[in-house]
Amino acid sequence: MNYLCYIYGTYNGRKRGLLEEKTDEGLLRLSFDDINVARSLFGPREENIKYLKKYFNIKASIRGNHLTLIGGKKDVEDTGKVINELHDIVKKGFPVNVSDIDHAVRFVVNTHQTGSDIEKDQIYIAGSKKLITPKSKNQRQYVDAMNKYDVVIGIGSAGTGKTYLAMAMALAAYYRREVSRIILTRPAIEAGEKLGYLPGTMYEKVNPYLRPLYDALYDMVDMDRATRLIERGIIEIAPLAFMRGRTLNDAFIILDEAQNTASEQMKMFLTRLGFSSKTVITGDITQIDLPDKKTSGLVEVRTILKDVKGIKFVYFTEKDVVRHPLVQKIIKAYEARRLELEESKNAEWKG
Repeated sequence: MNYLCYIYGTYNGRKRGLLEEKTDEGLLRLSFDDINVARSLFGPREENIKYLKKYFNIKASIRGNHLTLIGGKKDVEDTGKVINELHDIVKKGFPVNVSDIDHAVRFVVNTHQTGSDIEKDQIYIAGSKKLITPKSKNQRQYVDAMNKYDVVIGIGSAGTGKTYLAMAMALAAYYRREVSRIILTRPAIEAGEKLGYLPGTMYEKVNPYLRPLYDALYDMVDMDRATRLIERGIIEIAPLAFMRGRTLNDAFIILDEAQNTASEQMKMFLTRLGFSSKTVITGDITQIDLPDKKTSGLVEVRTILKDVKGIKFVYFTEKDVVRHPLVQKIIKAYEARRLELEESKNAEWKG
């Protein structure tokens, strides 16, 4: 059993092997009884601790399995909470990388969950070395919705984890034998670019459009295992047009980039749902690439299905972005510009 010891303030107590004491304000000392755990947590050349300085105004000193943090009280306490989150990851045998640190920081700053709440939300994929944890309030609502509803529609900006978390839930459901197959689909619409006539077979022609789904899959399951699942037909990745005329039973189905479905395509997809199946639809209504005057099925469905029981809508904001920290700021800037243009158009119309 590994013990993580905090020392920062005026409180003494024990809780599940965790020793807490307080000394001077703005000082935090952590000690680990397993040097290997400490080394994994600190990272090669202490890179993980150095990376935390990007977020918090702290000074850090490491000696063996002891870490001392000095700085403002809030920064020191938040850094300690982040290290506690990362410590839990290391204890379970998982490596800590930069994205884990980014997620842990965002999680600590934006939420107030207890350890048991965090554990409850984690998605475990059997045989994988990845433990997926929702990193924001909306992401937790999204995971909770996928557990409770047969149709879940996630709407939000790029990088908010819509497709990634849906993929994790699909794989977890398969390995728990809740479904017998996973179907991943998206419309083959060009994002404002003309790709021309592509060479190769039909599958090779549409493969560029489906690449993001493969990327999410390979990030959770090693390539050999994923390839075997695809070859056996357990995982099917296909363009939306291939769904017509099918009934999808005992399956976890994900429709990605749903903002690029036309109204009739969305209706076609939703009516494919068979017995013992679950459907997750994801999209970003600010990035619609449909030809002019075509209504997005994702935009339309918000009105048509908003009162249908058994269907859950989850909306994401820039606070849920789990990519490079700048992506959050970029999305916020574009959203502000979009609202500004809308207000300008409304003012012209009224004038």
